[in-house]
Amino acid sequence: MIGGGPAGLMAAETLAAAGVKATVYDRMPSLARKLLMAGRGGLNITHGEDFDAFCARYGEAAEHLRPCLEAFPPLRLRDWCAELGEPTFVGSSGRVFPKSFKASPLLRAWLRRLAGQGVEVRLRHRFEGWTEDGGLRFSTPDGERIERPDVTILALGGASWPRLGSDGGWVEALRARGVGIADLKPANCGFEAAWSDFFRDRFAGTPLKSIALTFGGRTIRGEAVVTREGLEGGAIYVLSAALRDAIGRDGRATLTIDLRPDVAEAALADKLAAPRRGQSASTFLRKAAGLTPVAIALLREVGPLPVEPVKLAGLIKRLPIALNGVRPIGRAISTAGGVRWDAVDETLMARAVPGVFCCGEMLDWEAPTGGYLLQACFATAVAAGKAASQHPAI
Repeated sequence: MIGGGPAGLMAAETLAAAGVKATVYDRMPSLARKLLMAGRGGLNITHGEDFDAFCARYGEAAEHLRPCLEAFPPLRLRDWCAELGEPTFVGSSGRVFPKSFKASPLLRAWLRRLAGQGVEVRLRHRFEGWTEDGGLRFSTPDGERIERPDVTILALGGASWPRLGSDGGWVEALRARGVGIADLKPANCGFEAAWSDFFRDRFAGTPLKSIALTFGGRTIRGEAVVTREGLEGGAIYVLSAALRDAIGRDGRATLTIDLRPDVAEAALADKLAAPRRGQSASTFLRKAAGLTPVAIALLREVGPLPVEPVKLAGLIKRLPIALNGVRPIGRAISTAGGVRWDAVDETLMARAVPGVFCCGEMLDWEAPTGGYLLQACFATAVAAGKAASQHPAI
């Protein structure tokens, strides 16, 4: 296994359970750094929604991922956590968390089990590609190292948060071997907007709560966060694929924000028609419309506020925000693109490199946050591990 994140470790466990000697190589000084980072705010391991709805979260890749997800579904992942002494629970949003709410206890128990299964780990080994005769090349603190395993499972991740281990450096090595790769792009990412200096300095880091975002005919209720560069946050991430593609195509995208989704527009207009009684515009909007200071300032970012109550209510309910850029892939939560589905067979073995399997985020799929990312990493790793254990070379 090349890559010591969740996919690489799960592939190693699957091989070891089948009686195959497994060794994990990783370029970092320790394993699963991104998993630990993801668990800092509570490790969202999977999701508890209906299976068909769950699969649909993977969009165009759903038909390719579904066999893996059926073989290792969310309930099986929850059982696996419990076997490691970390039972899970379903939160009010349907997201599934370990009861400890953390990644570190789960990872420690997992690494103990892997060691007991005889899985070896070699750190500070960066994969550099293949030699002319098919050996695996690694750069290490002691120089280049060549390995010649019977089978190889690649679990090299995407290119988000490269300081945690995955930097997309594998792309050219695989392309050189004839493996088809879809360009890596940021997923579950933030976007850029041309804020005024006042708004940027005053409100960067401030959440926009209980809003509704609309783009491309889809509306999402939730929260977003103002950043110095633009917007990010859970509701933004759900729309990020469509926003990213629109900006890539047109150079910009207009996001519509409903700042008061729980209030009908007509009722809001009636509230705004009340006498101001000497109140400032900000005080009036706060009291009559229930807007927060950041929401009021965001209204002003698009221009002077309308005087007419009906027009002002319309602006509050349909505030257009021009997004003119996508935040860099290194700052994204996850990565779209990767090894194309037509470049692997039904066992996830690379067609151009027999005996080499691919799994995890390096495959060409994307999904929203909410447990879908980890679930697909685990499920594809189990599929690749089972297939590798049955390869004729073993």
